[in-house]
Amino acid sequence: MTGARSVPARAAVPGTAIILGVLLAAAFLASLSLGRYPIPLNELLARLTGTPFSSAQMEAVFLNVRLPRIIMACLVGASLAAAGAGYQGVFQNPLAAPDILGASSGAATGATLAILLRLPAYLVTVFAFCGSIITIAVVMLIGERVRGKKIVGLILAGLMVSSIHSAANSFMKLTADPNNVLPEIVYWLMGSLAKTKPDSVSFVIIPITLGLVPLIIFRWRINLLTLSEEESQSMGLNVQAMRTLVVICGTLVTAASVSVSGIIGWAGLIIPHLTRRLVGNNYDKLMPVSMLAGALFLLVIDNISRNLFATEVPLGILTSLVGAPFFIWLITRKGELW
Repeated sequence: MTGARSVPARAAVPGTAIILGVLLAAAFLASLSLGRYPIPLNELLARLTGTPFSSAQMEAVFLNVRLPRIIMACLVGASLAAAGAGYQGVFQNPLAAPDILGASSGAATGATLAILLRLPAYLVTVFAFCGSIITIAVVMLIGERVRGKKIVGLILAGLMVSSIHSAANSFMKLTADPNNVLPEIVYWLMGSLAKTKPDSVSFVIIPITLGLVPLIIFRWRINLLTLSEEESQSMGLNVQAMRTLVVICGTLVTAASVSVSGIIGWAGLIIPHLTRRLVGNNYDKLMPVSMLAGALFLLVIDNISRNLFATEVPLGILTSLVGAPFFIWLITRKGELW
C-alpha cells in the first residue's frame, strides 16, 4: 500500500470529460448501426427522430437486441470504472479493482450454482447478484472482527473468501455435465453481453443508479480518504462512514454489472489509472471522467467482440488481451502511477 497523499484542490470537470462524452455519443450511434444485421445510418437517424424503420425485423433488432446491449455495455463499463476508482481511494492501493473484496467471485458462485441447477436465465442473474451481495456482507463482517488496520483486514478477508468461492466453483464445474452444463458455465465466467435483453437493463438500472449517484455526489470526500485517518478526522470527515458508503456503492454497481455480464476483468483497474494520467488524482474530476472512459472502453470492446470475428469472443478475453499490455505501458511511462 502507498502512503497518504495531500488532498488536491477542488476543480471543475475538465474539457477531457466533454471530449470523452462526444466520443461516447459517436461510438453509441455507430454501435447501433453495426452488427450481424446492420442498420443503415440514414434509417437509424430517421428512427431516432421518430420515423419508423422500413421493416418490422429492423425494429425488433433495434429495440430488443442492439439498443439494450449497447446501453448495458455503457452501464457496466461506467460502473466497473467508478467502483475501481472508489476502491483505489478507499484502500489507498493502486491495484485495487472492483473484485478486490470478492464481489466477482461471489457472483460467479451464484451463477454457477444456478446454471448447474438448470434454472432459467433470469434466475442466473438473480443468483449472481445475490451471491455478490452476500459475499461482500460476509467480507465486511470478517473485516470488522480483524485486529489491527481495518483496511488490511478487509482486503485479506476478501482474498480468503474469494479463495473459498474459487474452490466451490471448481467443485461445481467438476460435477457439471461436460456436454451441456459445463460449456455454459465456462462461457458465463468469461463474460459476455450476448444474452442482454430489455429486462436485463431494467434489472440492473436501479442498483447501478443507487450506487453511482452517491459516488458522484460525495466524490470529493474520497480525496480525504487518501490521507491518514487522523488527518481525515481532523478535517471533519467520518472516515468509517465514508469508507463504508464507498464500499457499499462499489459493491452495488459491481454486483449488478457482473450479474448480467459475467466476469470482465481489467476495466475497473486500468481505466482509473488512465484517467489519472489525463486529469490527475482529484476525484472531482477523476470519478466522472472514469465513468465516461469506462463506458467508452467497454462499448468499443463489445463492438470488437460482436463484429470482428465470425464467432463472438467473450469480453473477458478481449479486456485481458487489451488491458494487460496497456497497464504495462502505463506503469512503464515516466511519471508516478499513483
